Amino acid sequence: MTTTPTPTLERPATEPAAEGTLAAGLKPRHLSMIALGGVIGAGLFVGSGAGIAAAGPAIILAFAISGVLVMLVMRMLGEMSAARPSSGSFSVHAEREIGPWAGLTVGWMFWTLLCVGVAAEAIGASHVMQGWFPGVPLWVWVAVFMAFFCASNLAAVKNFGEFEFWFAAIKVTAIAAFLVIGVLAITGVLPGTDSPGAANLTGHGGFLPNGTTGLVTGLLASVFAYGGLETVTIAAAESKDPRRSVAGAVRTAMWRIALFYVGSMVVIVTLVPWNDSSMLSPGPYVAVLNSLGIPGAGQVMNVVVLIALLSAMNANIYGSSRMAYSLVQRGQGPKALAKIGGGVPRRAVLASSGFGFLAVLLSYWWPDTVFTWLLNMVGASVLVVWAFIAVAQLRMRRRLEREAPEQLSVRMWAFPYLTWVALAGILGVLALMLLDENNRIQLYFTGGLAVALAVAGWLKQKRAVTA
Repeated sequence: MTTTPTPTLERPATEPAAEGTLAAGLKPRHLSMIALGGVIGAGLFVGSGAGIAAAGPAIILAFAISGVLVMLVMRMLGEMSAARPSSGSFSVHAEREIGPWAGLTVGWMFWTLLCVGVAAEAIGASHVMQGWFPGVPLWVWVAVFMAFFCASNLAAVKNFGEFEFWFAAIKVTAIAAFLVIGVLAITGVLPGTDSPGAANLTGHGGFLPNGTTGLVTGLLASVFAYGGLETVTIAAAESKDPRRSVAGAVRTAMWRIALFYVGSMVVIVTLVPWNDSSMLSPGPYVAVLNSLGIPGAGQVMNVVVLIALLSAMNANIYGSSRMAYSLVQRGQGPKALAKIGGGVPRRAVLASSGFGFLAVLLSYWWPDTVFTWLLNMVGASVLVVWAFIAVAQLRMRRRLEREAPEQLSVRMWAFPYLTWVALAGILGVLALMLLDENNRIQLYFTGGLAVALAVAGWLKQKRAVTA
């Protein structure tokens, strides 16, 4: 019986990059800002509007519940990644602790999720640009953004780090300014405003205006808004001190989620009625700033949204290329993608960018069929990834306690009880998707992709055993 070799860091962190190895080009300031800004995405600035419209003021509760779930998942992932850093992150952990089929399944699911995300973000960013330059076709902006970030990621990992550092700095500054202005307005300290009190929280149908159905819809929207946090554990493998980088990012996750997400929802639904049409267009953040008479609020937020979209696009090209590289290094994909040049898996970058661009083309050719199928296939992928993380952590923790307890620099809280609570929460959200007609189709498509990859992985694993 053959066994899969234990995945390790592609090279010792202290050595210079050599041909055929990933470069440790990410500095501590890159990792800290990626961890800080990675939690602030377009899903928060744009997608939260639909959740507010469905749940009303109870969106605060929805984001708090899903935030707790995300913190538990990130703590589990942080424990594993700090002990065994790898550019394949949870895919490597799943392969080692569950089996090669699990690593293949979760790895390629996440790769597909990120590549489709690249397409969606490129399209979203092009729409923002067309609002400023209506005479330029959408496809031109898509091509410019795709080519720029593909070339940037091909050159050196430090390019990814620098772009994400400044993108994250702008996003953090914007959300911090929004929260400060919001708190001043709520307390009646902001010039020209009166404190709204609890009128918007208890009026307009109450705190839970659409009942539990609205809360469920808001909960699902909030869960998917948190997607992408996992990339920091992938990036940490290309830093000089992966274990310390992962540990630092995970330990600050709690206050970042509470401050940026839950804090924003409190400010928004306190200052603006949840059923105001502006929540959906131009969006909740612009609605708040407009209600306070902040000049140029719409254009300022359009810039922030554009930056959030470009940041996510850059991070997704990076994350998908590293996941693909890790998979092929472990014999879970085409060997041609494993070639490294200048410390960068350039063929993996090209393949990931190419798939993303193909998805953009599909959105133009068959927007209501093939592209919609792609979106549905990745609709619940993040929940599948989280479930694999929970199962892998249950197994790895017990093994590390026996074999190498000194590697547990980050520990899951109240193990194993909170791990089981997180796993139950993930399965609960999946069950809620079955009850929601709009989300049920996504669950079916995602389930089909997961089963297809799992079967392919199992057959490949079986052939390796019998070889």
